[in-house]
Amino acid sequence: MKKVKKAIIPAAGLGTRFLPATKAMPKEMLPIVDRPTIEYIVEEAIQSGIEDIIIVTGKGKRAIEDHFDRNFELEDNLMKKGKFELLNKINQSSKVEIHYIRQKDPKGLGHAVWCARNFIGDEPFAVLLGDDIVQAEKPCLKQLIEQYDETNCSILGVKKVPDDQTSRYGIIDHCTAEGRRYQVNNLVEKPIQGTAPSNLAIMGRYILTPEIFTFLDNLEAGAGGEIQLTDALQKLNEIQKIYAYEFEGKRYDVGEKLGFIRTTVEFALNNEEFGIEVEEMLKEILSQRTAYID
Repeated sequence: MKKVKKAIIPAAGLGTRFLPATKAMPKEMLPIVDRPTIEYIVEEAIQSGIEDIIIVTGKGKRAIEDHFDRNFELEDNLMKKGKFELLNKINQSSKVEIHYIRQKDPKGLGHAVWCARNFIGDEPFAVLLGDDIVQAEKPCLKQLIEQYDETNCSILGVKKVPDDQTSRYGIIDHCTAEGRRYQVNNLVEKPIQGTAPSNLAIMGRYILTPEIFTFLDNLEAGAGGEIQLTDALQKLNEIQKIYAYEFEGKRYDVGEKLGFIRTTVEFALNNEEFGIEVEEMLKEILSQRTAYID
């Protein structure tokens, strides 16, 4: 059985929810405190044993490539100043090979994954979406890889969401459950409110078998006029078992403004260097706001 050693990170979206900030800056480069969002995703892949990453980019995404490239002048400057901890931080991505391919047309997630087919070949692979950051004792992707090693089947990372939020996600309908693992019976992309078969939502982490490309090759546009990965998974499920795994850890939604703000604030509060100062600052802001309202 082939091991999961490659990962795809789709990063070609237009980032319209964060305009005008994302007019000239990729949304994946928006910082959570002092690190761009995509760096958290790459770090999770590295900690999960991934050896090769391909980032699917689009127009205006060159900053992502520059961020993960070597900057010898900066490294030399940090070395001379003895800032070795900071030097180690900026070189974390050197532990993995990062490749790039451009999605020339924004045709959806399924098409973005399809663009990386030649890089993946006939191996099982991971997909990590940049809208979800997961903090866990054991990296989320590593949990899914362990499930793949047990089943030799595609694994979808899921979390339970409130019933009134199921229309925002791809939702699984499961036929059997074994602990935190569910055998998938059906998948529904963004079901109409009140029609979801469960509240188990796909949360941006996948382990997929290469047979998925067979269905992505000729897949027609689905919801939103885009080529949906969920539709291809539905077809794959007809010939292979697919499992969903309710991973352990806290998931942060950084794909919309309020979730991004909440994540930034919580990460700042948990920062060992200045978390206490941030807490005091927030208390001060709230007290001033209360006084102003009164």
